[in-house]
Amino acid sequence: MRKTFLQLTIIALGTLTMTTPATAAQLNLLASTAVQTVLEEVLAQHERASGDKIAVTIASTAAIMARLKAGETPDMVVVTREGIETLIQEGKVVADSRAELASAGLGIAVKRGAPKPDISTVDALKRTLLATKSVAYTASGASGQYFAKLLERLGIAEEMKPKSNILKSGLAGDVVARGESELAVQMMSEILAVPAAELVGPLPAEVQSNMVFTAGTLTGSTRGSEARALVNYLRTPAVGAVFKAKGLDPAGTK
Repeated sequence: MRKTFLQLTIIALGTLTMTTPATAAQLNLLASTAVQTVLEEVLAQHERASGDKIAVTIASTAAIMARLKAGETPDMVVVTREGIETLIQEGKVVADSRAELASAGLGIAVKRGAPKPDISTVDALKRTLLATKSVAYTASGASGQYFAKLLERLGIAEEMKPKSNILKSGLAGDVVARGESELAVQMMSEILAVPAAELVGPLPAEVQSNMVFTAGTLTGSTRGSEARALVNYLRTPAVGAVFKAKGLDPAGTK
C-alpha cells in the first residue's frame, strides 16, 4: 500500500491547511472548522482509494466567505447551508452540486475535570452565564455570531460584556483548557476536538441552533468529478459513523 502524502500544517490566523504535493489533479477544498476532525480522519483513505490528491484549508465559514469574496478560487467548499445558498445566489457555486453533509449544535465546555454547571434549561443556562467569571467564543465563527445574538435574546448582553473572551478564530475549547476562561461556547464537534476541554452538554433545545454543513463546487472549477466523488465518500455509512463520533449528525448516506 502506498503511503499517503496528506500532511497538516498550521498557518496564520488559526487557519489549518492539510496539504499534498501540487499536481494537475489536485482538488482544493476550503472547509469549515466544524468538520475539521472528520476530514483529518477520513481523507487519507479516500486519497488511497480514489487516487485523487486533496489540499484542504480549514477556517470558519465567515473567513471562507471573506476569502471567496476577495477572489480566492478553490474547487470546493464546505460551509453552513446559509453560506452555500449565498454563494449559489452570487453565482460562485454550482447549484446542483449542493450536498448536505452533517449538522451540529452548539454546546458549553469547561476544563476537563472542572465542575459542570447546570445548562439543562434556558433559565439554568442564563443563571450559569451570569454566574461565570468568563466565557470564550469566536467573533467570526457561525457559532460565536449566534451566541452573541443569543445573549441579546436572553437580555444579558450588557452583563456579559466584561465576562466575554472573544476570539478572532480558533477553538474556544483551547481557552478553557488553558484556564483562560471558565466556559467556552462553540459547535459541539469543535469542543470535542480539544481533549483537555470537556463538553458540559448542548444548549437547551429552545435556544439551540443546529447548523447544517453543506458542500458545493465552485463554478469555475474543472474538478467537478473529483468533488462529486469526495461528496459521495463523505456521505457513506462509514464516514457517517465518524461524523457521529466527532459530535455531528450525518445528513444522509449513500
